[in-house]
Amino acid sequence: MREFFKISFVFYLFSGVCCYAQQDPQLSQYMFNGMILNPAYAGSHQYTSASILQRNQWVSFDGAPKTSLFLIDGPLYKEKMGLGLEVANDRIGVTNETDVYANYSYHLKLAKNKLSFGLKGGFSNYTTKYSTLKVWDENDNAFLADRQTALLPKIGFGMYYYAEKYYAGFSIPSMIVFNPINNQADISGSDLQRKHYYFTGGYVYDLNEIITLKPSVLVKYLPSAPVQVDLNLNVLLYNVLWLGASYRTGDAIVGMAEYQAFSKLRIGYAFDYSISGLNGYTGGTHEIMIAFDFRKEVIKTVNPRYF
Repeated sequence: MREFFKISFVFYLFSGVCCYAQQDPQLSQYMFNGMILNPAYAGSHQYTSASILQRNQWVSFDGAPKTSLFLIDGPLYKEKMGLGLEVANDRIGVTNETDVYANYSYHLKLAKNKLSFGLKGGFSNYTTKYSTLKVWDENDNAFLADRQTALLPKIGFGMYYYAEKYYAGFSIPSMIVFNPINNQADISGSDLQRKHYYFTGGYVYDLNEIITLKPSVLVKYLPSAPVQVDLNLNVLLYNVLWLGASYRTGDAIVGMAEYQAFSKLRIGYAFDYSISGLNGYTGGTHEIMIAFDFRKEVIKTVNPRYF
């Protein structure tokens, strides 16, 4: 019965993605590098930063999502602009998505704060390999082709308002998608690529010399789907160790940690415990992140990286 549930769920999942409509990857450590969600975040620090992330979702579940991500961004022209690169691979069963995007941002100084606008442009390459599926009807025309591939150019947009200890952002990562079927730009958010809307915000509060609190929130809106909210609370200890927890509505409870191993090196880990109907069928979700900040100062002489 358990195996039948797995197979049925995977086919249900693929039915919505095999025709180019794969959803954006879900990540838990987005609050430590906002460019994952918002191109306007690029260049918001005084130094270049690079990070890699690996997420294995629903461990022990056949065909479960696996996401690999590389990000690098930095400031340009006296910190008035930012430039970033995003390369990602998202695998779900027989489907494989590879994304390559360039991110550009322009930062306006407003008193002690800044407001940035960002654009991202690139492409997503979708591949579906049916030969690895086990099907009941081998003559079904839907599964006769061994491989299907689609290349979708995309453009995204974001806004990011930030100060030393708080931030707020809004983004649409796939605002415009080029439709290879009719050679036209798709801006309506059809089944070709559902539009995802992200609203983020966070605040840093110094409780004392040892403990700093950072509550944050992420609201994810997808038309024709329930609104999902991430409520996060991270605690910074001695300016080197983040410990945090998140509640993702209808999905999971997340525990996470980030350690400033050296003056420029950060290592993070997150574990998602499912509270949805998948609970009992998976071994949870593991996410590992390694980040390197190309800054000259040592950690004792600079403020910790809050976001």
